[in-house]
Amino acid sequence: MNIRQYRLNCGIILSCLICLPVHADEQSLHAIAAAASAERIQRDIEILAGFGTRHSLSETESETRGIGAARRWMKAEFERISADCGGCLEVVYIGDTVSGTARVPHPVEIVNVVAIQRGTQDPNRFAMMSADIDSRVSNIMNFTDDSPGANDNASGLAGVLEAARLLSKYQFAGSIIYTGLSGEEQGLNGGAILAAHALENDWNIQAVLNNDMIGNIRGINGVIDNTTARVFSEGTRYTETEDEARQRRSQGGEIDSASRNLARYIDNLADRYITNLDVMMVYRLDRFGRGGHHRPFNEVGFPAVRIMETNENYNWQHQDIRVENGIAYGDVLEHVDFDYAAKLTALNAVTLASLAWAPAPPENVEIRGQVSPDATLNWDKVTGASAYRIHWRLTTDAQWTHFRTVGDVNEFTLENVVIDNYFFGVSSISDTGVQSPVVFPGPAGAFSL
Repeated sequence: MNIRQYRLNCGIILSCLICLPVHADEQSLHAIAAAASAERIQRDIEILAGFGTRHSLSETESETRGIGAARRWMKAEFERISADCGGCLEVVYIGDTVSGTARVPHPVEIVNVVAIQRGTQDPNRFAMMSADIDSRVSNIMNFTDDSPGANDNASGLAGVLEAARLLSKYQFAGSIIYTGLSGEEQGLNGGAILAAHALENDWNIQAVLNNDMIGNIRGINGVIDNTTARVFSEGTRYTETEDEARQRRSQGGEIDSASRNLARYIDNLADRYITNLDVMMVYRLDRFGRGGHHRPFNEVGFPAVRIMETNENYNWQHQDIRVENGIAYGDVLEHVDFDYAAKLTALNAVTLASLAWAPAPPENVEIRGQVSPDATLNWDKVTGASAYRIHWRLTTDAQWTHFRTVGDVNEFTLENVVIDNYFFGVSSISDTGVQSPVVFPGPAGAFSL
């Protein structure tokens, strides 16, 4: 490659950033990706499945069975991790009493287990990894029968714990939350409780990575696949107002919410750091007609996505443990692929680290250039950014394909790049070269509430 072509590639057409210099933080991201342990994840899944049932209405006093025992064990694990890093985690329960719904007919305490690793420069900016504590069998109200929930969702919980073990060895500019959420099967209760707590305490949550089933590679469709993962994301912000909708219809943004650009960010990191893993970005809030625990965060305006396996086996989720017509049903240990769960955990850990090392996404991004050969973007600078990057892509492209790094400025004009033909965005860059997610102009793409 000649010098002219190298400069062209580095300055304009490569979104994968491979021409950028390698910094210490980037080397650490490779180390984090390689460190996720299938053995530790297997151990944690076995322990969680061993509580018999983790149904939200199950036993809370026993030390060996039920959701009470499971959440106390998880809290103790977070505290053990914190002790190993000199008290770097704030470990708390955050919960509330829920009642009066079809799935919670009498008052039940819904308790989330939360560990916070505070950032050194921007401690009120958060990236979160979550997973569900509770499990179920065929009858959603059956809280007594065995429901090991090995994949749904001990796999996600084990991933949260492993990510905390890996990332607690590092310091970050922004804060990271690791959490086990309760009450998912009873109506996404724990997520709603934690989202409300975040609003009440003015937490600036800029990414929620909800992991729900990250351990199965054998689909009911007959596909065996350990090289892909799905990331679900909303297209238009749930909290969009009528005025914002009018602006979006004029300027675009239907597929460029903060959640959608968080999904693109995860996809990019998978390509760069996770061996043999391709992210399938699914342009939908969740699976068809179904829901997950990222949804309550979307509904109050926080960017949130769901990360999970690509091929589900419905015989092995939400089922009584049994053999019927030669088919084995039930969510049990032998159906979990621990190496695959470790791979998806590594994806989460790399994403959390990158988000926390990067500056916050730019704020108040705006664009102008109608009836002009040029496109001009402007934005508010954010703490910790030493440069900014302009991105653009064809309106039919799934990923950002072009970029230009523009230095420590808050406005830049792309000459002879016609605004009508592309979508545009801006990201912030740390002094060690770590990039934030891309922000689409206007309220449609904003990461802050």
